[in-house]
Parts: sequence; structure tokens; C-alpha cells
Amino acid sequence: MKLRHYPYTLELKRPFTIASGSRTATPAVMVELEHEGIVGYGEASMPPYLGETIETAVSFLSRVNTTLFEDPFRIEEILAEIDRIVPGNTCIKAAIDIALHDWTGKKLGLPWHRIWGLDSSVSLATSFTIGIDTPEMISKKTAEADEFEILKVKLGSGRDREIVEAVRDITRKTIRVDANQGWTDRRHALETIEWLAGKNVELVEQPMPKDRLEDMRWLHERSPLPLVADESVYRLADIAAIKGLFDGVNIKLMKCTGMHEAHTMITACRASGLKVMLGCMTETSCAISAAAQLSPLADWVDLDGALLICNDLFTGAEIHKGRIILNSLPGIGVTLKSPK
Repeated sequence: MKLRHYPYTLELKRPFTIASGSRTATPAVMVELEHEGIVGYGEASMPPYLGETIETAVSFLSRVNTTLFEDPFRIEEILAEIDRIVPGNTCIKAAIDIALHDWTGKKLGLPWHRIWGLDSSVSLATSFTIGIDTPEMISKKTAEADEFEILKVKLGSGRDREIVEAVRDITRKTIRVDANQGWTDRRHALETIEWLAGKNVELVEQPMPKDRLEDMRWLHERSPLPLVADESVYRLADIAAIKGLFDGVNIKLMKCTGMHEAHTMITACRASGLKVMLGCMTETSCAISAAAQLSPLADWVDLDGALLICNDLFTGAEIHKGRIILNSLPGIGVTLKSPK
């Protein structure tokens, strides 16, 4: 099996601002696994907070022994060996995982949601992300998101109420709030959440820094809204540590090394009484479609990442009237649409 890769820059339609910073692009590495005339596609999207770069990704790929892929259906064994190469590097590991799933699904002639026995008619509404901005731009973004019935509003800037009010001046749609660890005082966090509860807010994602465990426990005991872990949970092993701190987990392929571990994490969340959000970074339709294969298992979906970029390389799972629509194409359900 041939393993190929190339760097790619995801160009954002607008500057994307969260509590920890702003960017206009996201570096990525695209991966292709070719064997027996079949090509499996994968993607590593690398936002700054995950600590990976094109250089680290390429370095990691140089250490991958391609003889591992002589029997691509030994997915669990292959990915375990990939994971052991070096700690971390979850994005580029996810790219290999996605490409491997795409190849095996294509070889079988089936999409992965069918291989997992999932119902493709389950079509969850995805939230659409409104980044931190001026009230004028918040109003404009909200108006432009008319197709979506759920908005994900980024907070944690010190202008939280102003931002939410700007959204509420335009619409009464359901809001999901993401503070991205931006609230550092637990009493302020609680007061803000209590205020948000009166604004048709469904949940709050990662309200406090991931290392503030006792503050999160205190907040969780008092919060009138469900709290969802993002930065606090990357991988399967992290789930046990958040018992009593959150009501759900945002599972992202780039954090957890891909589809295989994401599927396992969903099972673990259910066993632990935690709800599941299926999330993403800014990504092409390659990684979005890979995550979408798991969407019938989720409680909440946040898979708008490909809508935030202007140079998507793929067509795949679609969003129609704000809902994720799976297709019947084999593998992860994507087609390469543009030359590299």
C-alpha cells in the first residue's frame, strides 16, 4: 500500500475568533492510501491549540511503516501500532485512520455508517458557529445563518452578554454556547450561565479551563444548563477523569485520533451516563464526512467546519436545511473535486 501526503491550507471565509485567539487559516495535511487501485482519503486539520504543524505531521508520517497496511482490514491492530510511534500527534493519526476507513469501506462497497449498522435516515440538526466579533458583525452572521435552526455562539471575551443580545436581536433560535475555557472565575461562570438559561440556551461547552477540576465540579453541581467537555477530553482515557464535572463530551476526530477511537468513546460515554456531541475543527468535507458517519449515534452535532472555509477539496456529506445528510457512497462518502 502506498502512503502519500501533501500540505494544504484551509482558507477561512472570515476571521475565526474564540476566547483564546483569532485566525484566518488552518494548516492541514491531506493523506492518501492507495492499494489495489483504490484510494482512501484522510485529513489532518491542525488548529493552533492542538500543537501540531505541517512539519510535525510530515515528520510523523516519515516514521510510519507502510508494511503495516498489508492487510488493511486489521484496523485495530494497525491503528494501535500507529499510536505507539510517538505520544500525541492526534491530528495526523486521525488522517491515517480516516484514510484507512475510507479505503476499507470502498473495498467492501459500503459506507461506514452501514458497516456500523447505523440508520442513515437519522438526520440531526447541526449547529452553525458564530465566532466572537463586534455586535454589528454578530448580527450580520446571525442573519446569514438563516438555514440553521441551532447556533453555536463563541463566548469568553468579556463581552458575552453583548454578543448574546446581538444574536437575540435577530432570532429566537436555540443557542449553544462555547466559552472555550474563557471563564476563569467560577462565580462569574455560574452567574453567566444563569443569565443564559433565560435566553433559550441549550447547553454550555467548556466553560472553565481544563485544569480547574474542583471549580468545574462546583459549577456542575449548580449549573441550570448542561455542561459539555471539549478541551477537557481528547481521548478515551480522559473520560473517567470528568465524572461529576460534565453532562456530555464533544468528540472530535482530530482530538481522538480518528473514527475508530471516536466510535469507542461514544460507547464509553453511554456507559458513563454522558451525552455525546460530535464536533469538528475547520475542516474539508473529507474529515467532516468521516465524522458524519457516526452522527446517528450522537445527541448533538456540530459539523459545520467545511462551511467555514472557501477552498474545500471534496464533496461528501451535505447539510440540507441545517441537517446532516449522509450519502450512500462507500467508505467515508467523499469525492475529490479539485486538483491539488
